[in-house]
Amino acid sequence: MANKANSILYAFVYGTLKRGEPNHHWLTDTTNGSAKFIGTGVMQQKYPLVIASRYNIPFLVDKEGTGKNVHGELYEIDETMLASLDILEEYPKLYTRRQTPILLTGDSNDSGLVKQAWTYFLSDFRQELLNLPYLDSYLSNGSHNMPYVARYVRDMSVDHRPDVKNMTADMAVDVKNMTAVVSA
Repeated sequence: MANKANSILYAFVYGTLKRGEPNHHWLTDTTNGSAKFIGTGVMQQKYPLVIASRYNIPFLVDKEGTGKNVHGELYEIDETMLASLDILEEYPKLYTRRQTPILLTGDSNDSGLVKQAWTYFLSDFRQELLNLPYLDSYLSNGSHNMPYVARYVRDMSVDHRPDVKNMTADMAVDVKNMTAVVSA
């Protein structure tokens, strides 16, 4: 069995972490860990990819069999990068993550191969998200006219999670604490 530190990890990104998108710098900043672009890929199962919240965030809704085969990018990452992505994706409070099969596409030598990759999903979501248009590919400045709002320009006293998630008691306390810290 391979040592966990030496095992190969893959991450599938479908939104703002893709090349040319607002959060791609997380993957290129070596202080976050190591990430190597492997190629483009597509999810083997269908899921709803929607743009939601007051900040126009792309969410992969955890409802297998509904939606589209989502296209994105596959990266080979290390444990440090996975931990950094967990911070960005607010795992496990906002997103869950699990390994999913990704079919490599495009001009890569690995085109046609399937890799298991960590993928972030929005679970315990508000049902009305399923009424939004489903995308098979995301671009922040796409024809949807809903550009992503970067964190640094957001009102940090407003929590966007209730826009997309069913609130639990733990999340409500977290929101209250976050508001208290921002107000101080």
